[in-house]
Amino acid sequence: MEKSGMKFKWKVAFLITIAAPVIGLFWKHAQPVLANFGTEQDLVFADIAWLLTASCLVLLMTPGLSLFYGGMVNKKNLISTMLQSFISLGVITMLWVVVGFSLAFGDPIGITIDGVKYGLIGNPFQYLFFDQVAELPHKALGSTIPFILFALFQMKFAVITPAIITGSFAERVRFIGHLFFIGIFSIFVYAPLCHMVWHPNGLIGSYFGVLDFAGGTVVHISAGMASLAGALFLGKRNKPHHEPSNITYVLLGTGMLWFGWFGFNAGSSFGANGTAALAFATTTISSATAMMTWVLFDRIQGRKISALQACIGAVVGLVVITPAAGYITVPESFFFGGIGAVVSNLAMNAKFLKKIDDTLDVFACHGIGGIMGMILTAIFAGKEGSSLLHGGFGVFASHMFVLVSVCLFSFGISYAIFFVLNKFVTLRVREEYEEIGLDMSQHGEAI
Repeated sequence: MEKSGMKFKWKVAFLITIAAPVIGLFWKHAQPVLANFGTEQDLVFADIAWLLTASCLVLLMTPGLSLFYGGMVNKKNLISTMLQSFISLGVITMLWVVVGFSLAFGDPIGITIDGVKYGLIGNPFQYLFFDQVAELPHKALGSTIPFILFALFQMKFAVITPAIITGSFAERVRFIGHLFFIGIFSIFVYAPLCHMVWHPNGLIGSYFGVLDFAGGTVVHISAGMASLAGALFLGKRNKPHHEPSNITYVLLGTGMLWFGWFGFNAGSSFGANGTAALAFATTTISSATAMMTWVLFDRIQGRKISALQACIGAVVGLVVITPAAGYITVPESFFFGGIGAVVSNLAMNAKFLKKIDDTLDVFACHGIGGIMGMILTAIFAGKEGSSLLHGGFGVFASHMFVLVSVCLFSFGISYAIFFVLNKFVTLRVREEYEEIGLDMSQHGEAI
């Protein structure tokens, strides 16, 4: 009976997947609303070249993340953990083209304040199957690059966000449940946050004035809070302690993440310009500072300097700088990396968090790192009136209000997704399958 039920669930997953190309084949595309678009003369070829490159760099981050995570888990779960990240390239890419981009960047559906409409979510039908995604530049979204390039660049952010979450419930989640979760999360958590923060009329970015240069709120806080929800819902592994399977994978994955993060942050300038160069500099300096701060802080706490911890520190520095990369000075980026590393390190080693089996400490690194990045951005961002140190006390207060709201939203909706989904698809593997390892029990493969 159970085998029959499982077969039905895989059939549902297959039918959902195959429906997209079949419907897309017969989809009647509407003509673009030309009033929203510029002309070919508005295209800047240097910007196009840089955004194509940046998109490739951000895509590379997901395979990098799979190596980063894979090397940290037990050897019997290495393939499973890597695939959980890697599969996001397939699931979220398809979902983004069909409906995700519309939900994130379609015309606002939301509330009207003082005669202005602020979006909570985008019109899901506007760009269905990339309908109206033209080769011309959109006046409000990437005014010097083809609109389809803007959509593809944003797609890479949507891909890596649910992949980050996988580290929190590694070694104990069923693959079928994981597939459904990342798709549902992208629709109900990622897309609304993306719209509210990055759409020109989004509630968080436009009304509250919250700054998020490259995804501290949209990517890292949302993934971090979802990770906490997943770890709490699925509970502890039978044997929480494990030895990392391959530290060299972690080092290689960290290098790929660091390299790809230049596209993540510097690409978010949407042009080959000075802001891109600044973001490039602040990104690498924050990461370098965090790595050194992390390992030395470990040492004075009586822990050995390890390659694994150096890699974790470097990634935390990248997380913390993300929301502010194009808004702060180079000297300030040192502070971002240093203070972010100390706070995340303390969180990762805090006794109360150790009681929660967040397998790869995703909440401590991405959740706490993203929160620190948002707070520091609200203090230091250099634009006049945009932060606490530049006369923007009201904006700082807005950041803090939104920070709490986003944390509650991301955690609450994510936990609800886990809870409801588990009614239809049991999310946790059987005890004997966990003992065997997910590589063999879920995929029939082993290294």
